[in-house]
Amino acid sequence: MENAADNKILQNKVDDFCEIIGSFSELLKSENAALEAYDVKKVTDLYNQKVQLVTAYRNMTAFFIKNQEHLKEIEPEARARLKKSATDLDTLLKDNEQLLKAKMQTSKMVMDSVVNLVKMSNNANSTSYGSQGKYAPLDNNSNALSINRTL
Repeated sequence: MENAADNKILQNKVDDFCEIIGSFSELLKSENAALEAYDVKKVTDLYNQKVQLVTAYRNMTAFFIKNQEHLKEIEPEARARLKKSATDLDTLLKDNEQLLKAKMQTSKMVMDSVVNLVKMSNNANSTSYGSQGKYAPLDNNSNALSINRTL
């Protein structure tokens, strides 16, 4: 950077980015704990805050991608702190992704099981009429069934 004012701006950006990473890390720790405890309400409550932190994180990341050459000019301690924070966040993000995938797969399996049970029950207990207009209990596989698949 060209002068001390630019260096100060860059240092402030690094400090802001470390603060965002810290807040995002704390949120992910809370969300991961809630996912492990199957606390859907807490995960839902954290959603809006997560969206805001992700947006701020992406904006700061974009700034540093555009200004990569200037990162060499920041203090080594600040660079090391930024690198450690980013590495710790990456670990939390991977854990969060794994937990979210597991919970979604579990929810899908439960929903599929419920749907299959309802289908079997529907087929076993329903009546049907054949093409001749007569009662045909063996031809009852085409009954309508509606399931809300919202997870």
